[in-house]
Amino acid sequence: MDGCSLGRFEDATGLKLTDANGLRDDLPPITTFLNRLLALTIELQNVLFTAFEQLLTTRIEGAVASGTYDVGLETLRAESFVVTGRRTVHVHPGTGAETRLITIAQRQRNYPVGLDDALARLSDRHAVLLVNERSGRAAVQVPAASVMLDDGEIEGRVRLIRPMEQHTVPSTMMAESHWAEVDRERFAAAWRAELAEIPEFTESTIHVVAGLLLPIWKRLPNESTRVYRLQTDKGERIIGRKVSAGWVANVLAADAATLAPDAAFAALMEGRTVLELTDGLQLRRVRVMGAYRIELSGFNDTMRDRLRANGFFGEIISWKLRMFVPTDASGVAILSKVLDTYPVARISEREAA
Repeated sequence: MDGCSLGRFEDATGLKLTDANGLRDDLPPITTFLNRLLALTIELQNVLFTAFEQLLTTRIEGAVASGTYDVGLETLRAESFVVTGRRTVHVHPGTGAETRLITIAQRQRNYPVGLDDALARLSDRHAVLLVNERSGRAAVQVPAASVMLDDGEIEGRVRLIRPMEQHTVPSTMMAESHWAEVDRERFAAAWRAELAEIPEFTESTIHVVAGLLLPIWKRLPNESTRVYRLQTDKGERIIGRKVSAGWVANVLAADAATLAPDAAFAALMEGRTVLELTDGLQLRRVRVMGAYRIELSGFNDTMRDRLRANGFFGEIISWKLRMFVPTDASGVAILSKVLDTYPVARISEREAA
């Protein structure tokens, strides 16, 4: 880390953390570790605890991004919540208490990062203005905390700030991407163009399992046990677990193909659903060069032309052709075409990628 190398830390504390194979398996107990920290100079303590705080923040941000960060009972907020469907999925045989699946139309106001706020990031001398040479999108690159990998190697990272999102990527990945440093004029034009495309509101559908939850708790997705509450436009208060459109399709019908194309697209973009199609094809969300995409895997050479004709696009990545569904407004129509040809055979759940 900056300010304190591993060798300096070991010399200052008298702790040996590595061996010939890398990080030791038999690390010292936490009490010994903390006592040795107290023996360091105040300056070195500040360096180490600053690094610890950065690592903790990175872990929390990663958990929040993947949906695994548990903050207890969380209140969902939006401009509008309207219940569009209710269905009983379980009735307790002893008490008659019901477990209900509630479908809710959600409208959220978009709050994009303005151009002035984006340019204000240049107060950090390490900030860089970028435009993607392929997509024309803009981003501000700022430093991010490094992380230690499982093998003990330190991986440098940067954060890309975009109008409606930000994510952290390894520094080495940037050299292989299509992001290029540009001047303020070109950056401002690209940023304004993207802001003009962002609607005032985003409409989406969420599914909440409410009522008696314990009898079906093990049937609910296990990647997160977070409980949410919300209040609808009519004043109804709902408390329960959010579930994906893929989980809903599996619960409500043995025929997985009942998942509509728009619901399938939303479920894939959420990242927790994998669609297994006929002929061995599979759709899932992946991250490529720091951006989320919907990838189709399992295709053969005879399928490529047909997939391209339906709107898929391909890229050679690490000497291998990979096929993707566009994630813009055309995505639902293109996904509908492939589902007509290769229907959904099975829907499975996974942790968000």
